[in-house]
Amino acid sequence: MISRERILKTFFDIVQIDSVSGEEDEIADDLVSRLEGFGLKVMRDPYGNIVADSKGNGEPLLLSVHMDTVEPGRGIKPIIDGERIRSDGSTIIGGDAKAGLTAILECIESITEDGTEHIPFQVAITKEEETGLIGAQNLDFSMIRATEAVVFDGEGPVNTITVASPTYIGFDIEVTGRAAHAGVEPEKGLSAIRIAAELITRLPQGRLDEGTTFNVGLIEGGYVRNTVPEAAKIVGEFRSQNLETIDNVQLQVKGVLDDVRKMFPDARIEEHLHTQFKHYDVPTDDSMLERVTNALNSLGLKPNMLPSGGGTDGNIFRLKGIKSVVVGMADTGMHTVRENVSIPGLVDAAHFCEALIRKG
Repeated sequence: MISRERILKTFFDIVQIDSVSGEEDEIADDLVSRLEGFGLKVMRDPYGNIVADSKGNGEPLLLSVHMDTVEPGRGIKPIIDGERIRSDGSTIIGGDAKAGLTAILECIESITEDGTEHIPFQVAITKEEETGLIGAQNLDFSMIRATEAVVFDGEGPVNTITVASPTYIGFDIEVTGRAAHAGVEPEKGLSAIRIAAELITRLPQGRLDEGTTFNVGLIEGGYVRNTVPEAAKIVGEFRSQNLETIDNVQLQVKGVLDDVRKMFPDARIEEHLHTQFKHYDVPTDDSMLERVTNALNSLGLKPNMLPSGGGTDGNIFRLKGIKSVVVGMADTGMHTVRENVSIPGLVDAAHFCEALIRKG
């Protein structure tokens, strides 16, 4: 039986294990121990992702979630505040995606404890999702037998279903100017920071249309205050649900770069654009979507289908031919110190997971 008290204990335990992207060893060891304790066959692929298999014949359903968190995610102190769980305000709470982890773990523990008949299932828990779905991109898919998956990684309650996700383009722009003493001969210098500022002011920013966003997320440059800076770097991203718009934004970026190169012919400006993940739409007749909505309806939870501006491991699974649907996990305010997790929503997520794999 799904237990609210056990859910709270599991969530509190795992959010207090630091697991920022790239530093997941401790949480991975904990999760392997838990899954093996439920009688699952647990493996790690060469990249460090976890894949667990239940017993049973037939094609399994894949339950997917990631194990890493964003910064500030060290030394999390979970606090119950009414019917929500939050941090002390100095960190995230880590509900993304440890709320999803908790729901899956509680589901498996519940059916194990009760001896509930269930369909075969696999669990895939990835590393480094937050840094660009890196774990899923490096997942050994020969270990995955499932052709349908539910990804616990959406914002909001579990009945929030992501039906569209954008294409994501990351970019790095490196500017090389010319150093000089800022107080003695600044006219001999060519400020890379000045050039970077010119680029940033000409690039689009924020929400460009309903399905398109653009962001400069990091700038760095220079060495000391009394030297004209020779090097600067701009790191950013843009995303869109529309492939034509993605192409147009790329042309706009290249146009800005060309214009600024003409303004500063003695500088070197190099750009690197890379596609982190690609757009998908879930068709209305998708068999996995039907499976998810049926499970929600059986619990009296009305499906709420929405597009998302974010990417998840579901983007990678869909590219690999695995029909994947992303659901909410009772988490709101992701990636901020205001993040919080609904306790009733977390219980609903565990019930939903159980409804997916319970027989009958």
